[in-house]
Amino acid sequence: MSQIPAAPHALIADPEALSRTIESWAPSPFLALDTEFIRVDTYYPRLCLVQVRGQREAALIDAVSLPALDSLLDALYAPDKVKLFHAAGQDLEILVRLRGAVPQPIFDTQIAATLLGYGDQLGYAGLIERRLGVVLDKSLSRTDWSRRPLRPAELAYAAADVEHLAEIYPALQDELVARGRIAWLAEDCVRLCDPAQYRTEPADAWRRLRGLSRLSPREQTIAAAIAHWREEEAQRRDRPRKWIVDDDAVYRLAQRQPQTRTALESLAVLPPKTLERHGESLLALIDSGLKAPEQRYAMDDEFGDADKRLLKALQAHVAARAAALELPASYLAPRADLAKLVRDRGDADVNVLRGWRREVCGAGLLELLP
Repeated sequence: MSQIPAAPHALIADPEALSRTIESWAPSPFLALDTEFIRVDTYYPRLCLVQVRGQREAALIDAVSLPALDSLLDALYAPDKVKLFHAAGQDLEILVRLRGAVPQPIFDTQIAATLLGYGDQLGYAGLIERRLGVVLDKSLSRTDWSRRPLRPAELAYAAADVEHLAEIYPALQDELVARGRIAWLAEDCVRLCDPAQYRTEPADAWRRLRGLSRLSPREQTIAAAIAHWREEEAQRRDRPRKWIVDDDAVYRLAQRQPQTRTALESLAVLPPKTLERHGESLLALIDSGLKAPEQRYAMDDEFGDADKRLLKALQAHVAARAAALELPASYLAPRADLAKLVRDRGDADVNVLRGWRREVCGAGLLELLP
């Protein structure tokens, strides 16, 4: 077992050095990518470091010190190079914010690991240990990546994330080809490329309220209005949404529906500064929510006996197919998608009725529907 070696890398912090580094990637058919960022007191992640490796050594690019990243983004978005990620979601959120699109094509090693029978959502360190026998030191995962200078151990930690990614890629690709699953990976990686999934539209902010289904339709109407306003405010001020109003306060306001400043203060759910800054806005939102047509945004499954039996039959079919394919059942079809099938039958908008999932599992599910 080996640990991260001392890093020979220095931060690339000037445009000329960045240009030379980008030129060195020209012969490589792929770029292994990772990012380090902080998101403590902001709504949007603050990019601090971009790690890139082609066929040669890793480059650590200082996103804090460089005056612009346009040339880097041009290189990362070149369509002739495969972009390697592990669990690409957070990295793609940052890139979409910078350029408005996802770099393509993508190869996500977490998806590859799942399709090769490693289980669902295997972490990078776990995959590297299983594939290479290398034990990564994850003690630096909470580093303040905006701090300069970064210590040698921190640079080594950052470099390892793309050094090993590039190392395992060829074998993962070959194994997927051998098992006839490389097209499955390509399909699932294409699904990552819709930039809309990395943005939260304020009108959809109610989807983040996990307890919303427990509220009445009127209460849900008010809670959704507050969540919409909170998302707009958080984006405008670039502050965490919970700093605007936390979820518990959203629920309490929607349930108690105070209509005067005195009633709002008596609830004691808002810190004094929040009450001072946003009290009138919240009262106006509650008033509007009381006057608007009520709407049920979220609901728990309310199935009768026949639909409950159907759901169990669908789950059993997915479990059997998943076992045969050595895949997690939730990767084929999570329970929420099966519930949509019960409600909407063949018209359900779910991934298991698309592409390779339909071939190996979805077609059988459709045969079970009445």
